[in-house]
Amino acid sequence: MQIATYLNFDGNCEEAFRFYERLLGGKIEFILSHGDSPIADQVPEAWHPRVMHARLAVGDQLLLASDCPPESYEPPRGIFVMLNVDDATEAERVFRGLEEGGRATTPFGETFWADRFGMVVDRFGIPWMVNYAGSKAAVDVGRPA
Repeated sequence: MQIATYLNFDGNCEEAFRFYERLLGGKIEFILSHGDSPIADQVPEAWHPRVMHARLAVGDQLLLASDCPPESYEPPRGIFVMLNVDDATEAERVFRGLEEGGRATTPFGETFWADRFGMVVDRFGIPWMVNYAGSKAAVDVGRPA
């Protein structure tokens, strides 16, 4: 079994995934708009540029997403995409990249469980946690024991 995060966007899924691909060093494996899908003639023309399904691989992890129908979109609440990064400099780079055009909700800094940790809502409205355990790996709350 694999658990994957599935995000919903309000018409900017492809833009977000192109950004995440560059920032996270991933690879978009699949992206399909409603207009290019087999059901293009069954959805309103306004939906055609919206993404029906996207798949981004980052190492052996997956991030999946789509654009919601315009009248159905709700900003994410009560969830975060958690990134555990193995290098402090890389963690800082990723956090700052996500913060650009977005807003930090917890400044990137030291905590009792991690050498570096921060929370940010990116410019696409997606909440992220960026964690670098470093010397505190024994209490890292984001990794399996």
